[in-house]
Amino acid sequence: MTAPTIDIDLHAQRLTLLDADGHTIEGYDVSTASKGGGEFENSHQTPRGHHRIRAKIGAGAAPGTVFNARRPTGEIYSVELAEAAPRRDWILSRILWLCGEEIGRNRLGAMDSMRRHIYIHGAADTAVMGKPGSLGCIRMTNSDVIDLFERVPVGTKVFIHE
Repeated sequence: MTAPTIDIDLHAQRLTLLDADGHTIEGYDVSTASKGGGEFENSHQTPRGHHRIRAKIGAGAAPGTVFNARRPTGEIYSVELAEAAPRRDWILSRILWLCGEEIGRNRLGAMDSMRRHIYIHGAADTAVMGKPGSLGCIRMTNSDVIDLFERVPVGTKVFIHE
């Protein structure tokens, strides 16, 4: 069986999981960078172009598990944690770490998506989906990122566009 692919539309704030024939398996509202699309390090923009899932992190973790530097902290997201760090861009539940596939656009040098730590990840309950708001990553609800995580293998192709 051929692996599915992921299409992320920055304008529509929508992630679509497609089968090998390009038919929609599932669609999810997402939240990408508030500063739009862009590839440069420290731009806080979502990188465009062809990517693949390089690593899947968090298999079996409880929904709302807090990650820092791709490691579970032992905490579960809560109102108390949110109040203690009101400006934090929470990385929760699961991480799909993206690797760029276009040298000079999103791979190598100051435009390397993997080095920029660009993920598809779960977000705080207060993060609004369908509207830009992240610092570069693709945020999803925790239930949606867990669902997507279970459906895709490492190596899944991801295309991000405006």
